[in-house]
Amino acid sequence: MDTSCPVTPHHQEATFSKLKIASVKTLAESSNLTSIPSHYAYTTSASGDQAIHDDSIPVIDFSLLSSSNPDQRSKAVSDLAKACEDWGFFMLINHGVPESQMKATVEALMGFFNLTEEEKSEFEGKHVLDPIKYGTSFKASVDKVLLWRDFLKMMVHPKFHCPTKPEGLSKVLAEYSGALRKLVRELLKGISEGLGLEPGYIDEAMNMDSSLQILAANLYPACPQPELAMGLPSHSDYGLLTILMQNGVGGLEVYHDGKWVKADLIPNAFVVNTADQLEIMSNGKYKSVLHRAIVNNKAARLSIPFSTGPSPDTVVVPAKQLVDGEHNQATYISMNYKDYLEFKQSKVIDGKSYLNQAEGGEAVSIGGAGTRLRRRRLSSLDVAKC
Repeated sequence: MDTSCPVTPHHQEATFSKLKIASVKTLAESSNLTSIPSHYAYTTSASGDQAIHDDSIPVIDFSLLSSSNPDQRSKAVSDLAKACEDWGFFMLINHGVPESQMKATVEALMGFFNLTEEEKSEFEGKHVLDPIKYGTSFKASVDKVLLWRDFLKMMVHPKFHCPTKPEGLSKVLAEYSGALRKLVRELLKGISEGLGLEPGYIDEAMNMDSSLQILAANLYPACPQPELAMGLPSHSDYGLLTILMQNGVGGLEVYHDGKWVKADLIPNAFVVNTADQLEIMSNGKYKSVLHRAIVNNKAARLSIPFSTGPSPDTVVVPAKQLVDGEHNQATYISMNYKDYLEFKQSKVIDGKSYLNQAEGGEAVSIGGAGTRLRRRRLSSLDVAKC
């Protein structure tokens, strides 16, 4: 990114000294804000990273995936498998979640971000496994450069957690989470079949009855210098699948075939991406996809990711059916999902997660954007979401 534009110099940042530890929303709504404080100026050494439009982003029709017509369902399973293998990313249409429920969820979560700073601070958390966690940036207390976002994360399964404010939020989010829980289990059936496994393989192997599911909301306020700030840098997600809803404002970009692609919005569609545990379970056939969130100077963007992972105590390993002794050796070591999440807590967001290989000593490159797998020793695991 070009960082030649002026930012608020340090001697003028006294005005923002309190805002620095408050929300980006408060900062963005400051009447005298015409440039971003220097601690929000995000730089990258990447060259040629401007995103492009690509009409070939896969679109999956969920109504065909759940069809009673075997030919239609077989074609939908094949399309889903191709989307997961080629992109790790797709748009989901005709998913059955009512538009009214989607809008109600967006409005309810905006209601949370519109609470006072004092009210929102009641729900601040510090640990990745805190059941409710409100904050700003990624880890604002240690981040050298702050990200242009506020966030709320809630564990909604196997036990439902939600802030007590504003009134009605809990009911709306409980209903929305329940709808997506059913949706994701149907998607996982299709993904299992696409891998040549039984439809219920992932559900059983990942102990989905006790699945750890996290509903989050990321608020990216309008930014006076969007070319300098960053919503969320390049990262992969940590679970099996992430289902994303947005408020109609774009900003999501996905890394595909060596370039960044704008995830152009389709009205009322969900965005779905594969994540780290699915990469492990599929023995690398379905890679967890890199994505990032950029900001704009016109309108606030709200993204609402629903992350589905295994149960916390599940040890995730490659499916035996996808491993043989010659051509498809086990690529990843086994790891307890809870341990995976906790290891991440001390790491920064920096590209794709590093995943262990099962044996041997060399590092092996497995994908674009500098992704590497390191055998024996665990490196960096990121759990931020767009």
